[in-house]
Amino acid sequence: MTVAGSMTRLRLCALMLTALLAIVAPRGVAAGPPTDQLKSAIDRVVKIVEDPSLKDRTTERRAAMRKIADEIFDFNEIARRSLGRHWQPLTDKQRAEFVSLFSDLLERSYISKIELYGGEKIQYSAERVDGDTATVATRLLSKSGTEIPIDYRLLKKGDKWLVYDVNIEGVSLVSNYRTQFNKIIQTSSFADLIQKLKAKQIELTGDDQGKSGAATPAKK
Repeated sequence: MTVAGSMTRLRLCALMLTALLAIVAPRGVAAGPPTDQLKSAIDRVVKIVEDPSLKDRTTERRAAMRKIADEIFDFNEIARRSLGRHWQPLTDKQRAEFVSLFSDLLERSYISKIELYGGEKIQYSAERVDGDTATVATRLLSKSGTEIPIDYRLLKKGDKWLVYDVNIEGVSLVSNYRTQFNKIIQTSSFADLIQKLKAKQIELTGDDQGKSGAATPAKK
């Protein structure tokens, strides 16, 4: 299985819905710290997306959104859970390399989907806190009136709540990755998974550079 093939429709849909959720969240909904902190970061994303001075400055805009993504998501936790049982035997060096590659691909996909925003709305329906874990339940409302349940799962790290999974219509993003990665490792090796991730990173980097060049007016 190629990494391109492993970028399934479910994962792309999940990233798109996560991104849409991040830029249309309503304000003023009574909730606890997990939702409040999520909204605070969301407000900053909204300002970046709506900032006219960044419209044609793709590199700067994406760097600003990436910075916020780093503050919202616990990429180390997402990576660990996505590898499942294959995480434990890895060396610190292998773990660091995997987290770096995987988080970079997630951020690139996340940011590219934010830029596809089409006016969808979101409703916060509940917040459940159990010790150091929490779930913020939401519903995405499409223009056609369809409702899609999306739950953010968060972990408390110090005084921050960080997202470690997104559940869409009962399907976990982390579980979906775990299934894909497990198949690649079992049929080949962890080293092969790393090579596939690197190849995908190079592909996406090229795409980003092409879009950035197209969006930036040529200097005379």
